[in-house]
Amino acid sequence: MAFDISTGIFSAMARTGEIMAWMAMTLTAVYMKVKEGYVAFTEELPGANAQGETLDEARQNLNEAVALVLESNRALAEHSLEGATVIRETFVLSAA
Repeated sequence: MAFDISTGIFSAMARTGEIMAWMAMTLTAVYMKVKEGYVAFTEELPGANAQGETLDEARQNLNEAVALVLESNRALAEHSLEGATVIRETFVLSAA
């Protein structure tokens, strides 16, 4: 998983059965200058927060935070659904 800070596009490999597919998600990264450097977060993904002494460091840290939040959410969902009969499918959100 990777969040391209230059384009604002998050790319991930999605599992659909045995098929692996690339998907992209555009998120809005917000960087706020503070005394210690920068605080960063994404508007669309609660919990993806970071900080850094420089803007570049904050961007790199936000990239890692986004990936960790998505990985954690997937793991929590898989664990909570363990043993349940569910339907999993790729969901694509169309631009409004």
